[in-house]
Amino acid sequence: MKLKKLFAIMIATVLLVSSFTGCGKKDSNETTTDETATKTEQSDTSTADDAAANESSESDTTETNKVDEIYFLNFKPEIAEVYDKIAADYEAETGVKVKVVTAASGTYEQTLKSEVAKSEPPTIFQLNGPVGYDSWKDYCLDLNDTKLYSYLSDPSLAVTSGEGVYGIPYVVEGYGIIYNNAIMSKYFALTDRATSVASMDEINNFATLKAVVEDMSARKADLGIEGVFASTSLSAGEQWRWQTHLANMPLYYEFKDNTAFDNTILAGLAANEITFKYSDNYKNIFDLYLNNSCTAKGLLGSKTVADSMADFALGKAAMVQNGNWAWSQISSVEGNVVKAEDIRFMPIYTGVAGEEKQGLCVGTENYFAINSKVAPEVQQASIAFLEWLFSSEKGKSYVTNDLGFMAPFTTFTDAEKPADPLAKDVLAWMEKDVTSVVWTFAAFPSEEFKNYFGDALLEYAQDSKSWDEVKQIVIDSWKSEKAK
Repeated sequence: MKLKKLFAIMIATVLLVSSFTGCGKKDSNETTTDETATKTEQSDTSTADDAAANESSESDTTETNKVDEIYFLNFKPEIAEVYDKIAADYEAETGVKVKVVTAASGTYEQTLKSEVAKSEPPTIFQLNGPVGYDSWKDYCLDLNDTKLYSYLSDPSLAVTSGEGVYGIPYVVEGYGIIYNNAIMSKYFALTDRATSVASMDEINNFATLKAVVEDMSARKADLGIEGVFASTSLSAGEQWRWQTHLANMPLYYEFKDNTAFDNTILAGLAANEITFKYSDNYKNIFDLYLNNSCTAKGLLGSKTVADSMADFALGKAAMVQNGNWAWSQISSVEGNVVKAEDIRFMPIYTGVAGEEKQGLCVGTENYFAINSKVAPEVQQASIAFLEWLFSSEKGKSYVTNDLGFMAPFTTFTDAEKPADPLAKDVLAWMEKDVTSVVWTFAAFPSEEFKNYFGDALLEYAQDSKSWDEVKQIVIDSWKSEKAK
């Protein structure tokens, strides 16, 4: 009796386990089937195989739809409202909420550090190229097998390490000196101008640019402007055009001189020290901005990028340094007088030998990364959102018409690429017989290095620091930040 009773208990236990195995739903994190159940229940083989196949699919709609919310930490305040609209449309279409949080200007790294430590961290965040990846590699999911990566028109643009792909560039951008061709044409029409320059095509080096700018300053009243250049924004958090974008120029040339590398970013990443060899070239153009501006040098510490763009949009200035993203800012200023057909680019000339063949600064520091620390189904839902944004008709319309991105993806037809004047001019410059300047600031050692640079520039503008002191701060802060 005892043996029969024990045998009955064993049979009941096996049947109970089998019933749980057959009825239980797989968790999305599983990668294998229950081998015991497979051996015991041969009739369930096809069902188990189907389940495994579904789990291996990256775009499993059922699993993705189980996710209620993903979290995108945005880098650019100027396009935050557009992302809010995109998020609303995506939720209406898919049921997945996209929480969009935008870091304040100049605070992205600090914000990211704070947010990833929370119980509900960002699932999509942004890297500023190889330097950003070096800081956040423990949080970056390998995107090598995603559709998003396969969409790239140039896969070499991605941030990679070994066989892995950890950052996907989502926009190629360009920057330089933006000018209002209507004002420039007015200058060239002056019969008493001090230069013989007759068109913008003749301005292809610093010496010529300086001569034209200084002559225009002497004729401000005739031209109806308050300064040739818009205000040089030097208030806290608003210095990025100078400590990042303009700083790219001298360091691009310094690292280009390092023949041990064929890439200025790699040369920069390998440089534990710099000499700031082209600091005088930086000073050339920076002084030209300061001395021919709408705003007196002593007041620049209170000026923002928005102030600068308003100067240009309202016709107070003929030129401003910025990128193709500036068109949306210019066109949205109330009272804007700059027509789309009059807004153009020229390179940032600094007096470097051979700069006649220099183009705009073209590249990207904008890479999407997926948080490897969140649940796999949330990772997949986050990837699905980005794939929707850059492949669906609605998503691509937002990218082109509202975000104004020149997206480096094969999913965009010619008709779907940006039509704004600055984006067009970047593309036109890329087709000229010139060499684009690589965005070498991707190799800058830290945000702190940029901030030291920017603060020193403000003190220089206020005459409280000499240029030699600024130069030494740049050299010292590079070395100290690299040593950390």
